[in-house]
This record gives sequence, C-alpha cells and structure tokens, in this order.
Amino acid sequence: MDGVSTTDRSDRGDLGDRAGRVERVDRAERVPKQDRSRVTRQRLLEAAVACLAEHGWTGSTVLVVAERAGVSRGAAQHHFPTREDLFTAAVEYVAEERSTALRALFPDGTTAGDRRAVVTALIDLYTGPLFRAALHLWVAASNEEQLRPRVTELESRIGRESHRVAVELLAADETRPGVRETVQGLLDMARGLGLATLLTDDAARRERVVRQWAALLDGVLGRRLTD
Repeated sequence: MDGVSTTDRSDRGDLGDRAGRVERVDRAERVPKQDRSRVTRQRLLEAAVACLAEHGWTGSTVLVVAERAGVSRGAAQHHFPTREDLFTAAVEYVAEERSTALRALFPDGTTAGDRRAVVTALIDLYTGPLFRAALHLWVAASNEEQLRPRVTELESRIGRESHRVAVELLAADETRPGVRETVQGLLDMARGLGLATLLTDDAARRERVVRQWAALLDGVLGRRLTD
C-alpha cells in the first residue's frame, strides 16, 4: 500500500483538473482582453474628438472624455498618460480614418473624369466634427507652449496626407508646372469652406464653388482624369 487513499487521489485529480481548466480559461481570455483594450482606446479617441468639437479645449478634460467613452479615468490615463497625448492622438486617428474612408469612395483612384465628386469629397475632409476638433486644438496650441510643438507636427502630418490623397484621387501629375500649387490651393479653399461652415451652412454657395474648382482643375490637369 502506498499510504494514499482513493479519496486523496481523487481530490488531487480534481485539483489538477481545476488548475488545467483555469489555465485554459486564462489562455482563452488573453486575446479578448487585448481586443477589449483596442476597443477602449478607439472609444476614447472618438469621444475625445466629439468632446473637442462640442466643448472646445477648455471644456474637454480627460474625465469628460472618459465619461463619454464609458470608461474610468484610470483606464483613460492608462492609454493616454497626459491630456495632450489623448487629444493629439484623437485628431490624428480620426484624420487617418477619414483618409481611409475617402480612398474607399474611389477604389480605382479616379471617377471617370468626374472631378466634381472628388472635389466635394475632399472638401468634406474639412467639415464636420473632425475639423471642429482640430480647430479647437489649433487655437489651444496657440496659447499653450506645451501643446504647440505637438500640434504643429500633427498638422504637418495631416496636411501631407491630405495632399497625397488629393493628388492620388485627382491623378495629378505634379511634375507639370502649376499642378502642385493648384492642388494645394484646392485644399486651402476646402479649409476656408470648413471655417465658413462653422457659422453658416450655405450649401448653394458651396456647390457653386465646387463647380468652379472642378472647372479650374479641368483646365490645369486636363479634361479627364484618365488623360
């Protein structure tokens, strides 16, 4: 006899089974936990942009964003240790999402010569909550030394990406004289319309501007995108 009862063996077997089950559950929960972390981060970024657009920099604290996202302040600060981290990341994230969505509207990079649709889509980049949020961030950066270099760098990255998307969708050949300046002028105009939209929504005037810019692009880039 080995001095160990059948009951002891059974207990040890049960403990081993339970330990094995716990280990398997732990392994199974690792990936979902990572997924939850990504979802939490995304909710914080989207909430931050919405708060900036609605309340401006002064009214948009980490606590306000966390409450809107439905997470604790501690969870928010785990992802973004500082307020500057949160809001600069938020504007960049949503800008990237908009660029991706814009490309998805024109998967072939052209619209069979319809520049008006491309111009309208590009102008949409500078309207709505994203532009409002970015504008509040720029204004705050003009008064806060700690925020200014980060926002300046962020705006430079977003500007380059917007220009790259415009060139791609318009099939613009920037080696030709005047083409680069025309594309940049289009984006500057779009930004101006975005500012105007903050106060009034003049859809009729906007449509006339879009039509005129499409005609200007036809003159500079050629009659058709495929030319």
